[in-house]
Amino acid sequence: MTEKVRTYIEREIGLESESLILIALSGGADSTALLLIMKELGYKLEALHCNFHLRGDESFRDQSFVEELCKEQDVPLSVRHFNTEEVAKEHGISIEMAARDLRYDWFREEMKARKAACIAVAHHRDDQVETLLLNLLRGTGLRGLAGMQAKHDGIIRPLLCLSREEILQYLKSRGQSFVTDSTNSERIALRNRIRLDLIPLLQGINPSAVEHLCLACDNVRQSLPYYIKGIETAFKELDIKPDAFPLNALSSRTLLHEWLAGKGFNQAQEEEMQSASRSEVGKMWISNSHKVLRDRNFLLLSPCSLPLHKPQIKQEIVSSMQEQGPNVAYFDADLLTNPIEVRLVREGDAFVPFGMRGRKLVSDYLTDRKINRLEKAETFVATCGDDIIWLIGHRSDNRYRITENTKRILKLTVASL
Repeated sequence: MTEKVRTYIEREIGLESESLILIALSGGADSTALLLIMKELGYKLEALHCNFHLRGDESFRDQSFVEELCKEQDVPLSVRHFNTEEVAKEHGISIEMAARDLRYDWFREEMKARKAACIAVAHHRDDQVETLLLNLLRGTGLRGLAGMQAKHDGIIRPLLCLSREEILQYLKSRGQSFVTDSTNSERIALRNRIRLDLIPLLQGINPSAVEHLCLACDNVRQSLPYYIKGIETAFKELDIKPDAFPLNALSSRTLLHEWLAGKGFNQAQEEEMQSASRSEVGKMWISNSHKVLRDRNFLLLSPCSLPLHKPQIKQEIVSSMQEQGPNVAYFDADLLTNPIEVRLVREGDAFVPFGMRGRKLVSDYLTDRKINRLEKAETFVATCGDDIIWLIGHRSDNRYRITENTKRILKLTVASL
């Protein structure tokens, strides 16, 4: 079995024999087997264990087992404790999702800090089938049909060539114990119900169901490079950019799905977006990480903004207007009788744009210059009393302009954002 894994690593992963590999070690059968097999293969190993504090005494039982196993195998071990329930509540996500995010964030931190080649996780063929069925039930695209990859983004899965039964037989042959997570037998999580109910049902229909479904994943995965090349060609031909999807390309659900891939939007949102040509300009869809705006001729995509930092404005009296640019504005200093403050633009804000006489809504001014709703919401203004004197980065107010009667010139400069 060790040779089977060696061959799989050589064919699908490719690792230097002297590479440092970090092992995600829970103490369960799969990760225990992974540690032992990778050590037999001669790799330099260090183990990482997460204590999520979700199962009371079981969590500390697992930690103790892992510590003893690593001591026996002479493998360095690092343990990280997480308050998983608190993180899940704080971010409004499931405990499972919180644990996954915490685990992989820490793994990548450790990989970088230790200059490791990769992190090895213990997913096997049965896990691959669970993932495929889970993706199918969620209405996945072609990438989801490919299942988990043997190597992706610093994560490797050397045991994807083995079944759960093979792993258990390997541990039995070595007389190696392991711990069992009691929650694996609960039918609360969808993945557990797939493993405990759906897969046995499929095996009752076809005893080779797991093998054949894994083969289907392999076939799709081998086709992906050609599919991706076709997607890239279509994006180029239709002028689909990473942040802008033309409304006239919405007839293709596949292209829209690929444009949104990994951005956290659900199927219902994708369906609404596909009908965006019938939606009002300004309609917005938001996921946990991104937002999409229906603009005039495009769907515009951007990350959900981090808290905006208010620009710091430098004020100085100057003798002339020399430096120019969107981050500089000049005013008649004697007309500004109140302190100058900076804030985000508000609904109903109006000013008199430089060179004009009448008042204009800031929102209308920005619309005329084809500034989309996403950018409008992140626009700052400088005020003096109740008046907007500068739409920062765009235009100053005509009422406070420099004239032949100006005696003192105030220069405002955006010092930082």
